[in-house]
Order: sequence, then structure tokens, then C-alpha cells
Amino acid sequence: MIRRSTVVYITILFAVFAVYLYVSYRDQPPEAEATPGPTSEASYLFPKEAGTPTSIEIKAKSGEIVELARNSEEAWALKQPVEAAAEQGTSEAAASQVMTMRVLDKITEIDPGLVGLKEPEYVLTIKFNNGTERTVHIGVVTPTESGYYVQDSSGGDVFIISKSSVDALLGLLNTPPYLETPTPSLEPSGSESATATASVP
Repeated sequence: MIRRSTVVYITILFAVFAVYLYVSYRDQPPEAEATPGPTSEASYLFPKEAGTPTSIEIKAKSGEIVELARNSEEAWALKQPVEAAAEQGTSEAAASQVMTMRVLDKITEIDPGLVGLKEPEYVLTIKFNNGTERTVHIGVVTPTESGYYVQDSSGGDVFIISKSSVDALLGLLNTPPYLETPTPSLEPSGSESATATASVP
């Protein structure tokens, strides 16, 4: 016959072992859960080592062009289609967009002419604060309409870049970020109103 004290010791031993197993498995990371989205710099068209953009130029096949560049005071200014002050928030957002142009896929063998890269729909030129400059050609939209075909102007592999990120930049062609200026008021000043009122018989 098993003594009561022995049963108590066995029960305590199992309890301690169960707590040990729980703590051990709880602290282990879950298996096989891949983090969504890009996990390396190769997943972006422009690596962060390039620094930050100091100039953005977009040319359309149809002839439109827009160019933004930082001036001596590090503020954004429009260079084309006309030289003018630029709206800083929109310009800075465009610079940030350049660095988040995500690569969806890489195509090692394809005829550039079949995807609009031999005569590109758009040409994007970016200058960075480390002195480097890079020009890429943007072709047509993919059949799934999820991205654009893109290739360096020097050739090489063709990439598919997220359509939404490219469209955000191409929108500058239609609406360049001009700095809004106050519209002159057509209302007469107070003194003029008073004079006009006083002259009424």
C-alpha cells in the first residue's frame, strides 16, 4: 500500500514538471509564420544606401515633364514645367514614395519591347544626397494590373513595381506641387465701403 506522503510527493513532482513544460514551450517563437511584405532591401527599387532624394524628374512619352529639386536651403522647388516655389508637404511625400517603390517580381528574360520598355512610357531620374544618380524606364501596366514593368536605363533585369507606388509619382505630371498663393480679394476695403455707402443719396 502506497503511503499518503508518497502520493503527495508524486503529485508535486508532476505539477512542477507540467509548469516547466508550459514555460519552455510558451517562450519559443511560433513556427513558420512568414512576415508579410518585403524583408530585404532587394525588395525595393532604390536601396536605402543611396541616401535621400535631392531631385526627382519624371518625363512622359506624351511630352509632359515635372522636376523637383532641393535648393540651397534644402527646401523643395519646382524646376519644370516652370521654375516656381513648391508645396513642401507634397514634395516631401513624393521623395518618401521614391524610397518605398516595392519590387513585386524580377524577370530575367523578356523582350523589353513587349512590355513598353524599348520606348518607355515614362522615364524617372532620381538624384541622391550621396551624389549618385539613377534613371529607370517605366513601361506598361502588367496584365494583372498590379504593377508596372521597370528597367534601369542601362539595361539588365526587368522588375515589376507596385502600381500604386508608381501612380503616386506619375500624378505629379498632372498636378505639379505648386505652392499655393493667396487669391487677391475682390472685396472693397472697409474705408472704400464706407465711402461708397456715404456717397449714396
